[in-house]
Amino acid sequence: MKVLTFHAPGDVRIEDAPEPAPGPADVKIRVRACSTCGTDVKIFNHGHHHIVPPRVMGHEIAGEIVEVGTDVAGWAAGDRVQVIAAIPCGRCGECTRGRMTVCPNQVSMGYHFDGGFAEYMIVPHNVLDVDGLNRIPDGVSYAEASVAEPLACVLNGQNLARVGDGDDVVVIGSGPIGCLHVRLARARGAARVFLVDLNRERLDLAAGLVNPDAAICGAETDVVDAVMKLTEGRGADVVITAAASGAAQEQALQMTARQGRISFFGGLPKDKPVVSVDANVVHYRELTIVGANGSSPAHNKEALRLIASGAVPVADLITHRLPLADVRDAFGIVARGEAIKVTIEP
Repeated sequence: MKVLTFHAPGDVRIEDAPEPAPGPADVKIRVRACSTCGTDVKIFNHGHHHIVPPRVMGHEIAGEIVEVGTDVAGWAAGDRVQVIAAIPCGRCGECTRGRMTVCPNQVSMGYHFDGGFAEYMIVPHNVLDVDGLNRIPDGVSYAEASVAEPLACVLNGQNLARVGDGDDVVVIGSGPIGCLHVRLARARGAARVFLVDLNRERLDLAAGLVNPDAAICGAETDVVDAVMKLTEGRGADVVITAAASGAAQEQALQMTARQGRISFFGGLPKDKPVVSVDANVVHYRELTIVGANGSSPAHNKEALRLIASGAVPVADLITHRLPLADVRDAFGIVARGEAIKVTIEP
C-alpha cells in the first residue's frame, strides 16, 4: 500500500509499505478521507517533538472498517467510522474529572501512532478504550466526517468561551478553523459574527462561503476601530483568535465588551509566545480570557451530530480533494492560503 511518511523536516515521502494487521484489541480501516490542516504543514517544515520518524502523518481521519481484532466487540467490517486525533488516557486525575482535553498522558494519531495519509491504517486500542471510534451518521460523507475532528476542537473552544444567544462574536483568522467558528457561533445563537483577516484574498474566499455579518481586512483598516463601530461602541461579547498571532491576541483585549470573553484559540510560535496584556483592562471590564486545546472524544461525537443535522455544514468548506499521491501539493496549497479545507482521498 501507499503511505506518506515523515522522515525529517522537509523530508516527507510517498512510499510503499506492507498492509498493517490489527492486534487483538485493534481495528483496521481503509482510509477514505484524511483532511489536512496547518499543523501538517508545521510538521512538514519543522517536525514535532512527539514524532519519532519514520511516521505516517495525518490525523483528521475517516474510513471503513475492513478487519477487527479478536477481542473487539461492537464493530464489524463495513462500518463507516471517524477516528479521534487526540487520545486521552481516560484514567488520570484530569480525565476522571471530565477534563480529557488536558490529559497529561495524551497521545495522538499521526504522532505516536501511524496516521491517515495511507491506504490502510490501524486504529489502536487506545482509541477504542476511550470510546474514540465513532460511527459516521447516514448521509454524512467520509470527507465531511474527516472535518469532525477540527470542528470538535472549535466546539471545545466555544464551550469554554460560552458563546451563546445574542452574542456579538469576532473571529480573527479566516482559515478552516475560522470558518468553522463562524458557522458554529451562528448555530449557537450568536446575534452577529464578524470575520477578520490580514489577507484580503483569503478573507474574501472565506466570507463568500460562511457569510459573516462583516468581513474586516486588517491590512486595510484598523480592526479594533472597525469592531467598535460595528458594535455601537460597546465591543464584542466574544473574540476568538483563530490565528497564530500575538498581535491578534493583544487586539482582542481592546475590542471586547465589558464582561466579554476572549478565546486564545490559536497557539503562538514557540519562539514568541509572550504577549502584552493590560491587566487593568481585564480587571475593570471584568474580562475572561480562556485557552482552548484540542478536543475530547465527546466533542468528536457532538461534531458529527452537528454536521449530520445540518446545523454546521462543512461540505462546501472542502475546496480541494486530492489523491494521496498529491498530498505534498496539498501542503503547499494550505501553506499559501489558497484553500479552505484540503481533503486527501487515498
